[in-house]
Amino acid sequence: METKGGFLISRIKQAGSRRFDRLLDEAGIDAFNGAQGRILYVLWQGDGLTISQIGAQTSLANTTLTSMLDRMEAGGLIRREPSPRDRRAQLVFLTDQARALQGEYDRISQRMNALYYDGFTEDEVRQLEGYLTRILDNLEGGK
Repeated sequence: METKGGFLISRIKQAGSRRFDRLLDEAGIDAFNGAQGRILYVLWQGDGLTISQIGAQTSLANTTLTSMLDRMEAGGLIRREPSPRDRRAQLVFLTDQARALQGEYDRISQRMNALYYDGFTEDEVRQLEGYLTRILDNLEGGK
């Protein structure tokens, strides 16, 4: 049986990223891009995280994350402080500027969800998300 799941997921990710960036642009948000939005989303749930913790929640490599955080810090979205428990680690905190963007980000995320699931029943959404979670567990489990 020929399968295209990985190819389709990759295309969905690319198309979703382009659409999300377009929605940010239409909303006049130029403080961050879609990829940086993933970092902000994690930090809006609770900041004061290490780079490794952010990487685990965003699936971004530490090297990629470090350069993105450098740009976000230069843009006034985050600040880094040394960890009081680990001299080698830095903790990442949101600035007031980044906190002020959360409401608009949430509105754009809701628009994206509506686009993703247009025409789906609630049961179909639950099934799809269940399947995607299983795929992610398979990939992260290292089978």
